[in-house]
Amino acid sequence: MKNLSLLRFLITAAVVIVAAVLGHALWKHYLYAPWTRDGRVRADVIRVAPDVSGLVDAVRVRDNQFVHRGDVLFVVDRARFRNAVAQAEANLAAAEAAARAAGANIDAARASAKARQAQYRMYAEQAERRQRMGDVISREARSDAAATASAARASWQQARAGGSQAHAAREQATAAMEQAQVALDRARLDLARTEVRAPVDGYVTNLIVRVGDYAATGNPLLALVDSHSFYVYGYFEETKLPHLHVGDPVDVRLMAGGVHLEGTITGIARGITDRDNPAGADLLADVNPTFNWVRLAQRVPVRVAIDTRGLPEGMVLAAGMTATIEVRPSGDRKPPHVVAAHDTP
Repeated sequence: MKNLSLLRFLITAAVVIVAAVLGHALWKHYLYAPWTRDGRVRADVIRVAPDVSGLVDAVRVRDNQFVHRGDVLFVVDRARFRNAVAQAEANLAAAEAAARAAGANIDAARASAKARQAQYRMYAEQAERRQRMGDVISREARSDAAATASAARASWQQARAGGSQAHAAREQATAAMEQAQVALDRARLDLARTEVRAPVDGYVTNLIVRVGDYAATGNPLLALVDSHSFYVYGYFEETKLPHLHVGDPVDVRLMAGGVHLEGTITGIARGITDRDNPAGADLLADVNPTFNWVRLAQRVPVRVAIDTRGLPEGMVLAAGMTATIEVRPSGDRKPPHVVAAHDTP
């Protein structure tokens, strides 16, 4: 009878010990094993906004439609921008005509200066000959010849100044023509951008723009999910971070049907918000005067690149889906070096 009681005691003790060991192992696994159920599928979302303002004339896509880069999403009313292009073309034509007229004025001024120069030389030679003739002719005739030569010289210099003014006018006309060309290029660019196109391959999401809406420059009207940018963010407890390293392979199991995907850790966040100690009004630490002895482990975001080629045919992958993430530590790693206060970085 005593033997039977001892056997029962030993069996009970063995069961309790095994249960305690298993419970301790499971607890350590829960606390320190590199896995988490708090995973989220994410993707880059482009907020598509028009570069010009106007009424929406046409919407070329449907909600949740897949579009390729360069496809037209919606169109802003083009009439005003066509008129702006026509006005800019007319301004450019006028500026070109003014530049041609300025060039013709330069040719005329150059010809006038040459004529005045020839006339001056003729009068100068006549005055010089009469000065050499001495008393053969009167002093008054010699003075008149010199005055005529001086007047011809002044007229020549005036013609040269007119040529400089003509050159300046042509430079101004050329600058005006270049400004008109820039204005025309701008008007054509605005006209082209009345067609708002997809910047990437992706899915139109939450389409709310309608024909007749007013599109303001820079105001997003449509969200586009980049189809090549899906990744997973896993929020790991801080107790598990020592087991996580960039480059470690990852198993991702989606809650949607339990689909398994392969992934790789590409980055670990270096900071999260401290809700207990926000900055005060003077940018000083606003320390909470109370302290809770029970402290929950903080969760730190870890970015995981995923291989979407393993998705089953017809499987929908959407940003915001939940997933379980399990990290497979990649081989032997040296323990992290603890830097002492006197060590140099």
